[in-house]
Amino acid sequence: MIIREIEEFKLTKSKIKAYLSYIFSQNLPNFSEDIDEEKILKSCKDISDELMGYDTFYILDKNGYQISDNLVFSAKGVKNTFKGEDKSTKSYYKKAVKEKRAYLCEPYPGTFDSKLKVTMAVPIYSQNKELLYVVCCDILLEDILKLINPSSVDSVFGKISRLSYFIISMTLFCVAGILFYFGVKSIIVTNFSLNDTSKIFESTILLTLSLAILDLIKAYFEEEILGRHEKNSTNSKTMIKFLSSIIIALAIEALMLVFKFAMTSPKEIIYPICLIVAIAFLVASLGLYIYITKKAIFQK
Repeated sequence: MIIREIEEFKLTKSKIKAYLSYIFSQNLPNFSEDIDEEKILKSCKDISDELMGYDTFYILDKNGYQISDNLVFSAKGVKNTFKGEDKSTKSYYKKAVKEKRAYLCEPYPGTFDSKLKVTMAVPIYSQNKELLYVVCCDILLEDILKLINPSSVDSVFGKISRLSYFIISMTLFCVAGILFYFGVKSIIVTNFSLNDTSKIFESTILLTLSLAILDLIKAYFEEEILGRHEKNSTNSKTMIKFLSSIIIALAIEALMLVFKFAMTSPKEIIYPICLIVAIAFLVASLGLYIYITKKAIFQK
């Protein structure tokens, strides 16, 4: 899932950059004498052996022109060479040169396929701190995520987890459909001439529960299957939506009981009042939870 991969990359970008920076710094010659293209390519081969994934290495000169072929060590060959191309406008080149350190760009689609990849650019300096080259490495996003996080979304566990959520969501959808059916049926068969509103309240409760389950399914699909998470949010949207719908259903039930006992048994009206108090406590607790979590976000 492309969206989920991008979300995971955003969460682990600092870890990925630190890991790649360490590997590149340990293998690439920098701030030393006699740095040439041959030595750099040999170092790139060593880096490729450590990455153990699809990767493409190429070297840019200090002006941003590619001076080497695209070397795919994992495939033992050259692929789609762009030797001589001006890449001085690429963000990874400009950032690496400006910051004078390794730079990891954001994911972008490849030129010849739709697979997302990232580029790691590392400036190479002479002993006199003069810019000589910029070594670039294109890595597939899915490969780098697997390397950094073994429990990545493309792992076996990740796929099983998404499948499980999908099956559970479909089951809940069937439950919501059944509740909706009985809720509508209860309204249709109600004899309104008897002035009995209890059936209407019961139907409303069933329809509200059906809506709550649909909200739950929607949240599961967005967060667990599609991987759409709200930025800078620690609130569980699933829990908040579901509890809100449950509170509405309980409030309707309490209102129905108030009317029922007021007309039939006024002495027992204390029970729906207790239910209303419990609902008020639940609303206050939910509001406090939302307030505390949002406050924690603003303090970051």
